[in-house]
Amino acid sequence: MSRGRNLCQALHSMTHNHVQIFAMNHIITLIRSRQARPLLLAAILLATFGNSPAQTQTQTQTGNEAAAAAASTLPEVTATRPQVIIHTSMGDIRLQLFADRAPATVRNFLQYARDDFYSGTIFHRVISGFMIQGGGFTVDLERKRTNEPILNEADNGLKNTRGTVAMARTNNPNSATSQFFINHVTNRALDHRNKNSAADWGYTVFGEVIQGMEVVDAIAMVDTAPQPPLPRDVPVEPVVINSVEVITAD
Repeated sequence: MSRGRNLCQALHSMTHNHVQIFAMNHIITLIRSRQARPLLLAAILLATFGNSPAQTQTQTQTGNEAAAAAASTLPEVTATRPQVIIHTSMGDIRLQLFADRAPATVRNFLQYARDDFYSGTIFHRVISGFMIQGGGFTVDLERKRTNEPILNEADNGLKNTRGTVAMARTNNPNSATSQFFINHVTNRALDHRNKNSAADWGYTVFGEVIQGMEVVDAIAMVDTAPQPPLPRDVPVEPVVINSVEVITAD
């Protein structure tokens, strides 16, 4: 375990570019070989989603206020467990969302869905035995403009078990916008532990797959490669999110 903690500390001390290179070329290989310990998984998420320490400190100072303000502008959701269908080029994935446990996150996700934001985006980061991530890049790997970030609700008691859906973020806990990931396996290292550090904050689980887990498994097995500007783990054949259909939300 000390090895994992030392690695986390080393990642935080590096510059952003060095973290990207180190994480992509070394640690993800351990994930694929199933030799990585839980803290290594957390280190990878912080390295891949994260910013430099200076950027993180600046963002955190105003992040809570901005995220709270953003959440206050989102429409209320009356259904406690709304459902959506992610229509992808490889099949449909039906989600049940936990509006009773992660209200701001669910409102945010549903707003993007209703705005047709996700149509034409892709699963741009696919790691078998870890997770599949999408909702932020087009087929041409152009990053889409998003709304303001939202508050982290990872302390809601929900865990990053296989088939759950959680929000991607940067090193700032309150930085999630549109990108989400589906856990291909149970990832305990991504769960909320405390609010002492970005890694310990965890990643907000806000839903689960109730139909189409076989589609998630199929996506997780596609061939991937580096595709600039992304350093690796991009599907060779794009896995496109054709739309996110809101089934029940009101």
